[in-house]
Amino acid sequence: MKKRSTVFFILSVLIIGFVAYVGAAGLTIGAYEVKPFSKTINRGLDLQGGVSLVEEIQSSSKVNADTINRTVELLNMRVNKMGVSETTVAREGENKIRIEVPGKFDPTEIENTIGKTGKLTFVGPDNKVILTGDDVKSASAYIDSQMNQPTISLALKDSGTKKFADATTKFVGQNIKIYMDEDLLEDATVNEAIVGGNAVITGSKTLSEAQSKANIINSGALPVTLKVASASTVGATLGATALPLSVKAGVVAIAIILCLMFIWYRRPGLMADIGLILYIFLVLLVFTGIDATLTLSGIAAFLLTVGMAVDANVLIFARIKEELKAGKSVRSATEAGFHRALPSILDSNINTIIAGIVLYLLGSGAVKGFALTLVIGVLVSLFTALVVTKHLLYWAMDMKLISDPKHFGVKRG
Repeated sequence: MKKRSTVFFILSVLIIGFVAYVGAAGLTIGAYEVKPFSKTINRGLDLQGGVSLVEEIQSSSKVNADTINRTVELLNMRVNKMGVSETTVAREGENKIRIEVPGKFDPTEIENTIGKTGKLTFVGPDNKVILTGDDVKSASAYIDSQMNQPTISLALKDSGTKKFADATTKFVGQNIKIYMDEDLLEDATVNEAIVGGNAVITGSKTLSEAQSKANIINSGALPVTLKVASASTVGATLGATALPLSVKAGVVAIAIILCLMFIWYRRPGLMADIGLILYIFLVLLVFTGIDATLTLSGIAAFLLTVGMAVDANVLIFARIKEELKAGKSVRSATEAGFHRALPSILDSNINTIIAGIVLYLLGSGAVKGFALTLVIGVLVSLFTALVVTKHLLYWAMDMKLISDPKHFGVKRG
């Protein structure tokens, strides 16, 4: 038991130390490079500057949600073709759409790009236009039950049925391309003549991608008229100042927390510190994995969750110390401490998760970023506190690194 625990403990510490180093500094092995988190995590508008626009829908009647969603899809496509990453196009309120473009500082350029009418065309291999958006009745996306792949179903109006029948008869075995303005939306191979006015398009990688294309085909052009409600430019100076200061504050705060945990809880505190280092790595890894965009509010939420991760360990260790003072052995006190602290930890964290979900669903912009970071941080902190730190403690006990109440700072008479 001691030998196995020693192996697990040493391997865990080495792995956590290695991944933490790679996450902070990166790693290059020959031609292969692992970039540090500072280069892989997207930065929001408030950290690198850019343009923020709010477009208001001009309509005498209430616009339904489906129409707004199609408008968002089209605007997103137009903004993203500018070659700017981390753009945000999202509905705001009942009749507004917020557009944030980091790295661009000319609102007029953005307005001209998104304000175009938009033209959907089906082009044959001879580069002649077969159909336009006016010939399309509807498009929808679904998963084909037989092929188990995302599929777009296309229905044509009477005006387009004959034209498409003639074209597909002529171009069997060749490709017909679908364009939105100059952007290629789909390059589909004609397998057979389509004479009934209904067609299916395969080739999308995911249902979400197929739905996005279907929305664009449905709209053809912007289905509503938009007017700029507000436009603002966020200078890069803010991010250049705020980001380094936020990182510095975070490093100092985390260093103080690590030191206090060790001073107050001795060797168990060191186990918690190792778990906290892994927690920081995992949260940043999740940000990278889901392609999240980090904002100032997100940094604030991240630092908040670091404190919450420590709080779980504090509750556990406080319970363990109470059990030790009652005369239990170190092992029994640790098991009882985790068991009795669990309800309090779950109650507080579940309430925080619920609050974060509500903020994410009802909020917008920076509020969503804060909420997402908060929920991710809380979930990861539960794992590191209740699983990682717990196993490190048990392994340390098997190795006799932690074997006396004084290792928890408890003195018995």
